[in-house]
Amino acid sequence: MSKVFLISGLGADTRLYNNIDIPEDDEVVPVDWIEPHETDTLDNYAQKIIYQYDIRQNSVVIGTSLGGMLTIEIAKKVNIKKAILISSIKTIKEAPGYFSIFKALPIYKLLPLMLLNKPGFLIKPMFGHLKDSDAWLFNDMLSKGSPKFMKWAMGAVLNWSNITIPPNVHHIHGDKDCVFPVKNIKDATIVKGGSHIMIFDKAKQVNKWLKPILNK
Repeated sequence: MSKVFLISGLGADTRLYNNIDIPEDDEVVPVDWIEPHETDTLDNYAQKIIYQYDIRQNSVVIGTSLGGMLTIEIAKKVNIKKAILISSIKTIKEAPGYFSIFKALPIYKLLPLMLLNKPGFLIKPMFGHLKDSDAWLFNDMLSKGSPKFMKWAMGAVLNWSNITIPPNVHHIHGDKDCVFPVKNIKDATIVKGGSHIMIFDKAKQVNKWLKPILNK
């Protein structure tokens, strides 16, 4: 039996994993966001997650988007059993070109905090077109998120400089991901038609590849 830690992406919580199948013998641990200090990087924020949730060597960590980047940082500090990235990037070399633009022109810093968790602010650019029933869930996740966390996370992501891929990393990515285009992604299992939220809206296809990784 393993502890399986679930880390969601920016603007979401672990309800993002509602449609994902985890082996019954494993203990599922949803990771809630810890309020960051403004000087935190993804590197030391990952250390806080490790400490808060007591992540150890026999653990499995699954991270989506921002959560995948944190999963990499966790795996660099703890030799975890498996680090599974979904719709994310392993190193800065896989980052899209717009990272450089927004790093040079950090307009996110000018956004009012009250705007950041307004329903709809990230729905279109981050999550794309959703059915009404799914849009309600994503709106609810956004509205309950911390604006302070979201602004910090934008900066931490843009300033991430990792070039190291730790052991035991598995990567699942969609070929229609607009946030992290597949053309930049190396050594990943590709889900046809998978968008940035395929963990939710194409869970059947994701489970097809995730199940054998978890059962290894």
